[in-house]
Formats: sequence, C-alpha cells, structure tokens
Amino acid sequence: MSPDVFYDTEKIAIIPMGFCYPGVLPKGGDRPPPPECASLWRQRILSFLPNLRLTLLVGSYAQNYTLGKGKVFERVLGFRSYLPQYFPLPHPSWRTGAWEQKTPEFQNVIIPALRDAVRHALED
Repeated sequence: MSPDVFYDTEKIAIIPMGFCYPGVLPKGGDRPPPPECASLWRQRILSFLPNLRLTLLVGSYAQNYTLGKGKVFERVLGFRSYLPQYFPLPHPSWRTGAWEQKTPEFQNVIIPALRDAVRHALED
C-alpha cells in the first residue's frame, strides 16, 4: 500500500484499544489498556466509521475485546474464519518474531492473504 493510500483518512483509520495511555510496566512494555477507556470511547469512534470493510485486530487486547477470550496465534492461523470483517494479527514484538520463525505459514499464507484482504477492502 502506498503512503498516499495509508495516510488517506477517507480509507484508513488507526484506532487504539484504549484511548488513554496506560503507562509502562516495571520491567518494560506498556500496561494493558484500562477497560473503562475502550468502553467509554471505542463505540463512539466506530459510530463515525459506518463504511468499515475490514478491521485488523492486532494483538490480544483488540482480539479479546472484539472476539472474546482466545489465543492470538490460533486466531492468526485461523484468520479465514473471521473474514471478511476481521483479520486477526499478532502484535509486533520479539515474541512474534520467534513465532514467525517457527511458523512459515505466516509469511507464506497469512501475509499474502492479508494483502489480498486489504486490497479487496480498498476497492471502490
């Protein structure tokens, strides 16, 4: 996707799970988003986006909030069952890198399917 498309606010919206900064954990990394932030703001924001075609659910917080409790990597491998509305993805981190190395399906199947789903969602 070109930068022109990525930054086109008529086509792309990047929405965090919590709309308040949770702070950092003592050993590094961000704290989980406070549930009251998502419940207060998320639906209000989404109501301004009536033409959503595809939502990328990045990481466990987005997936659990939207789909209920579950395992991120199982959802990522089973992405087809969430299409065309959702595409679950792992949160980019060192854990994901290790998982990717052990799971060639991520690069060989999931990433091409993600590109196709995004391309299809952006079609006019």
